[in-house]
Amino acid sequence: MSTSNQADDLQSFMEEMGDVKPLAKNDTINLHDPKARIADKQKRAKLHLATQKSTFNPLTLENVTPVKPDDFLSFQQAGIQDGVFKNLRLGKYDIEQRISLKGLTLKEASQHLYESLGRCHEKGCRAVLIQHGRGEQSQPFPALKKSYVNHWLSELEEVIAFHSAQPAHGGLGATYALLKKHPEQKLINREKNRRG
Repeated sequence: MSTSNQADDLQSFMEEMGDVKPLAKNDTINLHDPKARIADKQKRAKLHLATQKSTFNPLTLENVTPVKPDDFLSFQQAGIQDGVFKNLRLGKYDIEQRISLKGLTLKEASQHLYESLGRCHEKGCRAVLIQHGRGEQSQPFPALKKSYVNHWLSELEEVIAFHSAQPAHGGLGATYALLKKHPEQKLINREKNRRG
């Protein structure tokens, strides 16, 4: 390439770059902002923790005491009034939610029951009907799912009482569960009582 062509190219370049100013020596472009990276990592960690929390299930799949298909399930936490438990046993509370575990594997039933009862408690539901079936033909022993429901309900702190359902609601193939009041529901009730 001739020197005149080089000079012409340099002249054309300088004309195109006319209003461009060189960067000062202390001006640096940081393509990887450490603060933004830390904030992004914290955001992802929170999202991961929230996802783990929603899928965490404390209900055990081991060491359950088998019950028979025709056994009554019954549990009453200390401090629950006998009249309240009697009304639950007789099916006198309005059923606010039905949870069906039929057709689910044991693991699926565990997850579904745990998540459903959690949502019911958050919404302020008190009386729930759990449909698990009698399990007369279940393997490895009869009433497999019923046995686990009996065990799981006694593990959950939200459940303050449960009892096998009346025949109209599924009899020995279903169980009433009474959930404790959600803390926010207690505040709403106190406010209503003050006004009333």
